[in-house]
Amino acid sequence: MRIAIPSKGRLHAPSIELLRKAGLRVEMEPRRLIVNTSKPDMQVLLSRARDIPEYVEAGAAEAGITGLDLVEESGADLSILLKLNFGKARVVVAVPENSGINRLEDLEGKRIATEFPGIAGKFFREKEINVEIIEVSGACETAPQIGISDAIVDLTSSGETLVINRLRAIHTIMETEAVMIARKGEEYKVSALKTAIESVLKAEGMRYVMMNVPEDSLEEVKKVVPGLKGPTVMKVEADEPMLAVHVVVHEDHLFDIIEKLKRAGARDILVTPIQRMVI
Repeated sequence: MRIAIPSKGRLHAPSIELLRKAGLRVEMEPRRLIVNTSKPDMQVLLSRARDIPEYVEAGAAEAGITGLDLVEESGADLSILLKLNFGKARVVVAVPENSGINRLEDLEGKRIATEFPGIAGKFFREKEINVEIIEVSGACETAPQIGISDAIVDLTSSGETLVINRLRAIHTIMETEAVMIARKGEEYKVSALKTAIESVLKAEGMRYVMMNVPEDSLEEVKKVVPGLKGPTVMKVEADEPMLAVHVVVHEDHLFDIIEKLKRAGARDILVTPIQRMVI
């Protein structure tokens, strides 16, 4: 089985790291575009992020990781299996900062430069705004400055590049992030890979909390940490009636929870990270 991932760019390193956490170590080799992994029956196809939707649709890879914006732009018949929580950005309509264009309607009859002619064309057709789409390849932020267009449709994350090029966004067409994709009707072929990656995503930010709790304090502790499906409770061989309580909580809540657990009678509290979580 093959999974296609970006060979470079902002999605490359996070994709490699996600596969590693899911149990697939990618054996990178210089200049090789198809590489092995720690799992003998699985390979990684390194490709331009823009080409991955078409490769997966054509069957060159059973699954892929790329941007949702590129999936939409390709028009390929694919299933979005998972959103991967990295590579987040927006596809926006932007104009020169000193332009008199402030609304989408002001773009009627204007020229729009973009690397996303499919997304841009569909968007303006649905809005019933007549524009001329000019497809460019890279650095479309400069198009208004050199007189090629009146506005652009482009990808932005922090907005810093727009500011540097004296542009301002007037509308967000879509939110995007990295996604895992497969061919429609063939999702079953990558179900094990999906489960492995999903377990990593579900574990993000979660912590495993273990503690000893006097029997008469258990109900108070359960009010503080109810857990995903209730805490795990085991008897501890001790001189006094004592229970071991294990529970999963999100790291954002730990600061307050630890103090509340102590007040409820918990002791010997231990917090550890979680690598993967299958529910």
